[in-house]
Amino acid sequence: MHHVLKLFISKSKIHIVLIAGFALFTMQAALAADLASIQLPAGFKIEVFADTNTKNGEHLSGPRMMALDAKGNLYVSAVGSNRVVMLPDYNHDGVADEVLTIAQNLNAPQGITFVGDSLLVANQDGVVKLTQTQQEWSKPQAFISNLPAGGHTLKNIRLGPDGFLYLNVGSSCNVCIESEPMRATILRYTIEGKPAGALVTLGRHQQSAIFARGLRNSQGFAWHPKTNAMYATNNGADNRSGTQGGAVNDELPPEHLNKIEAGKHYGWPHCWGGSKEIGTQVEDPNFKGPAGFCETTQAPAISFKAHTTPIGIVFLDKTNWPSAYKADAIVALHGSWNRKQLAGYQLVRVKFKGNEPFEVEDFATGWLQSQQAWGRPVDVAVGTDGALYVSDDKANIIYRVSYKIK
Repeated sequence: MHHVLKLFISKSKIHIVLIAGFALFTMQAALAADLASIQLPAGFKIEVFADTNTKNGEHLSGPRMMALDAKGNLYVSAVGSNRVVMLPDYNHDGVADEVLTIAQNLNAPQGITFVGDSLLVANQDGVVKLTQTQQEWSKPQAFISNLPAGGHTLKNIRLGPDGFLYLNVGSSCNVCIESEPMRATILRYTIEGKPAGALVTLGRHQQSAIFARGLRNSQGFAWHPKTNAMYATNNGADNRSGTQGGAVNDELPPEHLNKIEAGKHYGWPHCWGGSKEIGTQVEDPNFKGPAGFCETTQAPAISFKAHTTPIGIVFLDKTNWPSAYKADAIVALHGSWNRKQLAGYQLVRVKFKGNEPFEVEDFATGWLQSQQAWGRPVDVAVGTDGALYVSDDKANIIYRVSYKIK
């Protein structure tokens, strides 16, 4: 009886292993089919750099923003597991070898940036700092505190070429008048964490951190490699109409790429940029501001299709791609959630001429198939190998997009 039970258990284990192996094979086959559906320009290919099949890949849950350390290691915020992880590629074969947890038990982490050997992480309510000693990271220490939480929860942080830190705070609502002045802004701080906004405050008043306003939710920003101009993506309001009391128009308002300048107001909640004519601002007929207000606000540098949710942006000067791409940028369109016809779920190329954006064209499409999205690109980063890395918080994948150099 003992031997029969032992044999039954052994067979059960084999059966479970076979089922698990078949399931893994099926998942890998499905992913291969999904990747094959991604359309790229000639000469480019997309591969999986890391996913849940990577060692400790279960911690790569909801990957969002990315940053590289001085050695070229890729770091990613994983909002689904409230972690920041590192994805080392020890043998430089274009595939991460494991998922290493750098910090955990965070509070909706998104933005990450390096300042020297320290790593700053933007939680929903503030920024924490981690320092590395030898091969270990310290516990997170408060760096910037008491930021507005909730609403558009996720925040990004980046170190600009001017040596200041830039941080976005999204709006608390779709369309409203905010009672908290830090909402719908981009903030600026010194690398010591002190407010350094556009308006210099004198006397007893505390220095403000507000650098630019009227930005409903600007989660992605980067600096032009030649002019150092700051460009930020911005997500427009939902359920808007082009006429007073009219039906919702899914093509309004267009999403924006803004050139961020100190002290400027970019229109939200009363105005949005013209979708065809650059340099114009359109007043929301159902949420009007003071007379002439929109004329005082800054129009976008270029626009994207409405409700496609642009997030990550990176310039391509450090890629090993063809020279025609070097002056341009890639933007990740996370995708719509309430359009009748879904849109986004792709990468677009923003073409520059004379150091100014002038055209948007598709770069990578295929995450949206028959109005069903299997992936949602979030952020883009250029690695030290010259390839483009893309985070996907729906499929829980980091992709690597490379160009075949002849």
